[in-house]
Amino acid sequence: MRIDIITVLPALLESPLNTSILKRAQDKGIVEINIHNLRDYSTNKQKSVDDTPFGGGAGMVMQIQPIADCIEKLQSERKYDEVIYMTPDGETMKQGMINTLSLKDNFIILAGHYKGIDERIRELFITKEISIGDFVLTGGELPAAILSDAIIRLIPGVINDETSALTDSFQDGLLAPPVYTRPEDYKGLKVPKILMEGNHKKIEKWREDKAYERTKERRPDLLDD
Repeated sequence: MRIDIITVLPALLESPLNTSILKRAQDKGIVEINIHNLRDYSTNKQKSVDDTPFGGGAGMVMQIQPIADCIEKLQSERKYDEVIYMTPDGETMKQGMINTLSLKDNFIILAGHYKGIDERIRELFITKEISIGDFVLTGGELPAAILSDAIIRLIPGVINDETSALTDSFQDGLLAPPVYTRPEDYKGLKVPKILMEGNHKKIEKWREDKAYERTKERRPDLLDD
């Protein structure tokens, strides 16, 4: 898999995308992540990539030319499954979406900034718009990193115990059940007895029941879905 991220703040992405599991995935050659500084595609001396909005109003708007030039260059080199724009008014990111994207090969992710991008970029290039929630950040870099992390960890070979990812919250429409490890007794708080008995069929049923109870209590909307 190859992920190309277009941004005006490359430094904001370098640390989260080159640490821990994501770094190991790149070192193994399972995924390739490339960060593109949008200012490298600016044609003016100031290397600016934004301008005032037509019609007036507060804030600045990301211009067409640098974004279009960057995307067109990348698309001339290879085929991309999606050109994704991280934006608060996109489709809310959910696990089912991530599962589907993890089966693809190549993505371009555009990290928005300022008051957003010129609408014509969305019309010409963007194939999918994604939001990480109903709130606004200073830019799309952190959402781009979150999306990349969520996708990459599902690729076979990235996580040593691949079944771990399949039992995460949301994979079956439920939150994950409680988990325990040593010590068995901590200041009188004991691990549930059923987990110590070794009956895997009963343990699995216990985990299913607890997952349902936790979801009903904390996220009943998931049960409605």
